[in-house]
Amino acid sequence: MTTTAPEATLTDAAPGVAEATAPRTPPAPVARRARRSPVDIGLTVWSVLVFLFLFAPIIVILVYSFNNGRLLIAWNEFGFEPYRALWEKPAVRDAVAVSLRTGAIAAVLATLLGTLAGIALARKPGKWALWFIGLLLLVSVTPEIVDAVALLPWLVFLGQDAGLSIFNDGTVRLVVGHSLFSTAVVTYIVRARLVGLDAQLEEASADLYARPLTTFRRVTLPLAMPAVLAGLLLSFTLSLDNTVVAAFVQVSGSTPWPVYVLSALRGGLRPEIAAVSTVMLLLTLAALALVAVVLKRAGDSATQIARTMSGG
Repeated sequence: MTTTAPEATLTDAAPGVAEATAPRTPPAPVARRARRSPVDIGLTVWSVLVFLFLFAPIIVILVYSFNNGRLLIAWNEFGFEPYRALWEKPAVRDAVAVSLRTGAIAAVLATLLGTLAGIALARKPGKWALWFIGLLLLVSVTPEIVDAVALLPWLVFLGQDAGLSIFNDGTVRLVVGHSLFSTAVVTYIVRARLVGLDAQLEEASADLYARPLTTFRRVTLPLAMPAVLAGLLLSFTLSLDNTVVAAFVQVSGSTPWPVYVLSALRGGLRPEIAAVSTVMLLLTLAALALVAVVLKRAGDSATQIARTMSGG
């Protein structure tokens, strides 16, 4: 009669292996501090105050656009009378129409000029580019009052002394004045877009014996299109807000909306001023949101979108 030795278990044979293969329980999470430091609380409060300081006027104008009173600053009752008055007053409709028409034409003109300039600066760098960027910077930082004072006698000279009667037209004057600054903005945006992209695609197109115009149409322009659309929409919003230049170069019969608001201050602001301002604000926000969507679809991150929209 033979006896067999009991089989050695995994624990008896290799206790270290058993410990290694045994399921491990995850470590207990480290408890976060329940209390926030006074510095964090102070920064949070300060951030809230800054946001209130920036956006409180916008909230106020939104609320007072529903004021049925005679004057804007004297609240009477809630209603939609200011918005109905927009369609009943020809002066208000004409001013808004002039601003929208001028903004659209100036945006297209600034986009055409700024796109070509931005592509040239990005793809043909050199000493001339540094000088050109310096000129654009000069246009960007020059106070609007200086631009307006300089534009007025120049447009008068072109329209009267030089015999170019087209510059006597109010819309043409506004488009020229508004497109100056917007062209610089579009140039910055398009250049910033193309500088961050690889130029090897355009070089490959040239290696395949594509003509320069074909390369521009099928390679360069599609690459720059998100920035072009962003510049177009931003130019439109900048034109709506260009008050100083418009006040100097506008002529009778082509009064834009900002100038109309300034002239309305003499007789007291009425609630329809707030109503139109609200509509303009919504148009501006919609344009900016559309810019962000276009750049997002192009693959840009939030940081890249902010940099492109600021021309950085």
